[in-house]
Amino acid sequence: MFKVILMSNNDLPEPVDTTIPTGSDKYCYQFPRAIVAVDTALLTVDPERGLLVAEMERADTGKRALSGTFLRDRETLAEAVARSLDTKLGIRGIRPIQLFVFDDPCRDDRDWVLSVAHVAVVRLEQLESLGSGSAQEARLIPVDRPGELAWDHPNIVKRAKEYVRSRYDNMPDPDRLLDVTFTLRQLQEVHEAVAGQRLDRDRFRRKMSRHIIETGDLSYSGSRGRPAEVFRRRSARDRTL
Repeated sequence: MFKVILMSNNDLPEPVDTTIPTGSDKYCYQFPRAIVAVDTALLTVDPERGLLVAEMERADTGKRALSGTFLRDRETLAEAVARSLDTKLGIRGIRPIQLFVFDDPCRDDRDWVLSVAHVAVVRLEQLESLGSGSAQEARLIPVDRPGELAWDHPNIVKRAKEYVRSRYDNMPDPDRLLDVTFTLRQLQEVHEAVAGQRLDRDRFRRKMSRHIIETGDLSYSGSRGRPAEVFRRRSARDRTL
């Protein structure tokens, strides 16, 4: 029999009936509990195709989805993300960060599931093992055309895309897709791939100028005319000098 408790002043009631019923090995909780899941928008940049997201095919829905899993007993969110990427996509050594909690009670038709979405932007070569996990098929697809994804995963991709593009709007390659040193052309190519559009060269250079510093070196690769100047990111120490 359920016990009704009136609450005031936003106080939580004292726990009741949180014992193990006779003949059962399950706890009875006063409040219903949602299932917690993690889903990861794993992004990378391709010079020709732009900003890409990793998707996998699901046998149960017939649709594609982001890499995800339910949280196991005594498992941290980070551990669940790493397990999902490893077992389903075959990707290791990547540490996504938390992006957003998707908590619409109707977001998953299987049950009441909260998803703690994560995001990571990595170099393309870090995804060489993509597809070696348990997923039937894995692929990289442009974030602006992710296809038909299961549940609310299109919303996760959209939020991840907006988050990444906002970071690249004013900072030079914050995810270190380039090496320590780079030319301005290389930097602009990465930013254009993330933005999904061409950027005005002069405006881009002015925006990035206070965040990068000349190394004094020149790059002769890929240039038929004058060698290109080589830059590096301005560090905190540079700002104090």
